[in-house]
Order: sequence, then C-alpha cells, then structure tokens
Amino acid sequence: MPAVHTRSNELAQEARKHMPGGVNSPVRAFRAVGGEPILFSSARGCRLLDVDGNEYIDLVGSWGPMILGHAYPQVVQAVQEAASRGLSFGATTEGEIRLAETVKQLVPSIELFRLVNSGTEACMSALRVARGFTGRDRIVKFAGCYHGHSDSLLVKAGSGALTLGVPDSSGIPSDIARNTLTLRFNDPDAVRDLFADEGDSIAAVILEPVVGNMGVVPPDQGFLQLLREETQRSGALLVFDEVMTGFRLAPGGAQELYQITPDLTCLGKILGGGLPLAGYGGRRDIMEVVAPLGPVYQAGTLSGNPVAVAAGLAMLKKLGNSPGLHDSLDNKGRLLEEGLQAAIAQYQAPARVQRVGSMLTIFFTTAAVTNFDAAQTCRTDLFAAFFQGMLAQGIYLPPSQFEAAFLSTAHTREDIQQIVEAATRVLADLKA
Repeated sequence: MPAVHTRSNELAQEARKHMPGGVNSPVRAFRAVGGEPILFSSARGCRLLDVDGNEYIDLVGSWGPMILGHAYPQVVQAVQEAASRGLSFGATTEGEIRLAETVKQLVPSIELFRLVNSGTEACMSALRVARGFTGRDRIVKFAGCYHGHSDSLLVKAGSGALTLGVPDSSGIPSDIARNTLTLRFNDPDAVRDLFADEGDSIAAVILEPVVGNMGVVPPDQGFLQLLREETQRSGALLVFDEVMTGFRLAPGGAQELYQITPDLTCLGKILGGGLPLAGYGGRRDIMEVVAPLGPVYQAGTLSGNPVAVAAGLAMLKKLGNSPGLHDSLDNKGRLLEEGLQAAIAQYQAPARVQRVGSMLTIFFTTAAVTNFDAAQTCRTDLFAAFFQGMLAQGIYLPPSQFEAAFLSTAHTREDIQQIVEAATRVLADLKA
C-alpha cells in the first residue's frame, strides 16, 4: 500500500502560516521535486520515521553530519550529560579546549581554531580574516560552490540557490558583490589567466575541494595543486570549505585525501555531531589577526556552546579512534555506486552516478558533471520523478538534483541492496 502522509501534509500547510514557505531552509520545501514536504518525528541509525509513522532509509543524514547514523549512543549520552550541567555559560569551557585540540590533531593544517555556530559564519569569518591578513579586498569563488548565505558569497551559488534557479540573491549590494570574482570549477586556464591579470589584488580563493552543493563534483587531477601554487605565488590565501567534506572523506578531510595544505579551513556539520557548531582555523600567523589578538573582529554569544561541543567531541573521538572506518564507508559507497550504475545501464536511463567516498549524486545527464555549466544540463524533471518514486519505495534522497547524498556507518549491505532494488524499480517505471 502507498504511504499515507495525512498528518505530514496538514503540518506542512500549517507551517506556511508561520514560516516563509513553511520552512527554515529553502530546499526543505520540496519546490524542486514537487509535492508536500515530509515532516519527521524521529530517527535512529540510518532510518527516519515521519509523523504518519512511515519509515525511510535515510540518504540525507541531516545534510552530512550523521556519519555515525542518527542518535548514536555515545553522542546522545555526551549531550545529555553536558545539558545536565548547564546549557550555556557565555564563557570558555574545558570542552572547547579539548575540541580544538582534537581538531588540530585530525587536521594538521590548523594551528589555531575558532568556533562559531554555522558553516555560513565559518566561511564568512575566514574570508574576513583573509582580507585582514592580506590587506586585499577581492575573493575568488567557483560557480556552483555554496559557502553559506553571507552577502559576498551568494554569487553563482550552489545548494538551494541553484535548486531554486536563483544563483544570485536579491538584497546584496552591488558594491559587495563586485569584489567576488567567479570562475568555473575545474578550469585551470581560467585560474591562470585571472591570477596573471589580478593576482596582486586577490585576498583569497575559497572552494569546496570536493563540491557537494551542485551535487558531487570531484576536482580534476592537478586542479587543487594548481590553486595551491597560484595562491602561494601571488600572496593570496587558499581557503578550503570543508564544512561538508571535513572528517567525512578521511579523518583529516579532503585535504588529507588529496594531500593539499590550505591556509585556512572551514569546518561544520560532522564537527557538531548533529548540533549547530562550526569553526575555522589555519596557520598561526594568519589566525593571530583575529580579536582579541589582532584587528579582525568576530564574536558570537553562543560560539562554543557546551552542549554542541560535547556532541562534536564525542563524534570526533569516535572517528579518530576507529581505524578502517573511512575505508569501510568508501566500500559502502562503491557498492551503492556500482548497484545504481548497473540499474541505470539496464534501463538505459540518461543518468550517471558521481561519488567520492561516502558522498554521491545521481545526475540525470549523460555528460560528466565537472562544473556548474555541466550541472545545468541535468534533467531536473526526471530527477523529481525519480525522487518521488524512491520516496514511495521508502528511500529518502536529498530533495534536489543539486545536492549530495550521504552514507553512514549505520547503513548495512542489506540497506544498500534495498536502495539499489528500489532504484531499479523506479528506473523501470521511468523507462516505461
């Protein structure tokens, strides 16, 4: 029998009376896939339960943080114990010190680390530091990369902005946007040309080293190294936005996987174990421009919240003390990729799977997606039909063609087989 969503639909309609679009983040509104959004009541492991009692295998994982699955016992216990001691002090705690210490051990490029509350804050703050350190104003980003909703970065953005077809947000002063230079991802010639012409005016290059916010787009061989060389030559800083990839692709993130050392790194998602927590850090001489040591001001009342810190510390301790965990996740990702590719081939669907580690995307295009322009060739109508078909089969995918799906340690081989079998049935229906 098809799933019933009576209560979910009622709540979605009620939500629109109180919140813009009925949501607190745009992609949750299901505008890109149609239908009413699903409202959830609980989760455990790799499974979600909606308010009508329907169960789903989750491939969203709260957009990345749930690498150990939902309600992981050690993380939940750490949160409960921290909450019992007080929810917020507005002062430094030992937990913050231990979390920063752990981050530095896992990500050696980070010598000093500052906690904030969201990936948006982390990226915004890191670029302010880059400008303060270099004395330059211009920032380089890549079309389709999303680094949060701060004014200077909502230019040719990915994630929800790409999903909704409005990669440039209104409300951003042109005087701010003009200092953001946008290049095409995986285009080395454009990088060389820009640095030859404008290198001495560029404060920083920021990018997702593996893009997840236009779907999973890995860097071409040598592209990250080129960015490292050009920024060093010009005196600009290289900023890795590892909010999504940090601790997921390897204990030290994409920079460990690809052996590239950035000047500054932005972290989030897994860092908070599922609670609102993010941070930025890097070379000591750069981070020493941050107040109270230097002239670059950044502050936050709830930064380093003790409950979020406890969740993050429990999460990172598990990841840092589990040899083989990331190899296991990569194997699961490969198993899912191969199963989906086989289903695509069986029904000659105009689709392809792109994956790095435990992140993957089913793109409804036959061309390799290497940049924003290639992503724009996707058949979003086919993805929407595929999404709804998978939802009916009890598989919860990201409700956007231009987002990454995530596996966790809680997903089993049986779960992956169930996902592949569901995809096979849905692709057969689309073919018909």
